[in-house]
Amino acid sequence: MTDLETRAAPTRAGALRRAAPALAGFVAVRALGLLALFLWSAARDKSAYTLLTARWDALWYVRVAELGYGYEVRLANGDVHSNLAFFPLLPWLERLVAAVSPLSYADGGFLVSLASSLAAAWGIFAVADRVYGRRAGVCAVLLWAVLPVGIVQSMAYSESLFTALAAWSLYAVLTGRWVTAGTLALFAGLTRPVGLAVVAAVWVAALASFARDRRAAGAGARDTQDAPDAPGTTPASEAPPAPGTPPGPEAPAGLGTRLRRILGMVLAPLGTAGYVLWVGHHTGKGPLGYLDVQAGWRNGFDGGWAFARFVADKFTSFPAALAGVGLIIGVASVVWLYATGVRQRQPLPLLVYTGVVTALALCASSYFGSKPRLLLPAFPLLLPLALALAGARIRRSAAVLGVVSVVSAAYGAFWLNGSGPP
Repeated sequence: MTDLETRAAPTRAGALRRAAPALAGFVAVRALGLLALFLWSAARDKSAYTLLTARWDALWYVRVAELGYGYEVRLANGDVHSNLAFFPLLPWLERLVAAVSPLSYADGGFLVSLASSLAAAWGIFAVADRVYGRRAGVCAVLLWAVLPVGIVQSMAYSESLFTALAAWSLYAVLTGRWVTAGTLALFAGLTRPVGLAVVAAVWVAALASFARDRRAAGAGARDTQDAPDAPGTTPASEAPPAPGTPPGPEAPAGLGTRLRRILGMVLAPLGTAGYVLWVGHHTGKGPLGYLDVQAGWRNGFDGGWAFARFVADKFTSFPAALAGVGLIIGVASVVWLYATGVRQRQPLPLLVYTGVVTALALCASSYFGSKPRLLLPAFPLLLPLALALAGARIRRSAAVLGVVSVVSAAYGAFWLNGSGPP
């Protein structure tokens, strides 16, 4: 086990009290964003609630909740947009809300998104607090709230639900709760294709723990081969360590811990694998049938080649070249933040999770305008910035976050009243 696993976790009530400043700040930032959206939409004679619940992906999720799978749209160019591309957990929850209340499926999606965004904020705080302390945890949550695409956290989309499941699964890994981590990874895999990132984090962390156990067992075996102590002396294994002596190797985990670790590894991929295999069976195209569904949306993984061409095309005219410069700066910033996390020795599961989310977002071959939204779950990218803010004076940090929250609220209102997140 690592130091993060052995450190005592707070009780649920104590954890909520500890996270209260972060959650209050998150609610305030999101309330500001919604207020800006409602005022901006009213000035343009639009319904802010419709923008949040009945556009783009939100409509597809509602159709899954209402009609089930099998709905598709055939475009003039031959593309087939099937609702099988959308994973089922959010529609299931929308259907559940509609079944137990007078709310519509769209209302249910909005309610689930609001609750999930708060759960995600708490999970982000829990992870950052565990690794870097309370103040960094508060700053991480506020940075996540003030992202330019933060308005998506309040839309009937699956990003908030996925981020909540991913954050708490990572926290469970950091605290050695392997069955909980695997179960949450399973549900994350039923939410978005990028659930693979959570599965990878659970598996890599578990394998690393098994490797530590093996090293600890090997070290213990070598200790038993030392020469026997002289009669009447205290065995070396029982003698207290001398002052200042570094601790010996960690003892290997017990059988129960190893079994729970294995169970977590077994549970983690079941959500993603189960849905992908079901789609393959449903379409009659076998295990790779889901890839055909995504191909109908002209979406795939090409290592970032299509995105690179998209950026390059921006430099063929002006002022489009300014957008190209902005995209390059944005990608470079993401890479720099990830490299900084590596230098700061973020825990391995965070690095694995963030790396997979970032790679899948940047290297997808379609929907380039959605990439900022697809990066929303990659919250560990914000930890280096959170550390910097946590180390600054409180007034300075508050001023920076206050200004950015106003800009973010205005941008979100403008963005959603315009092209918005496709």
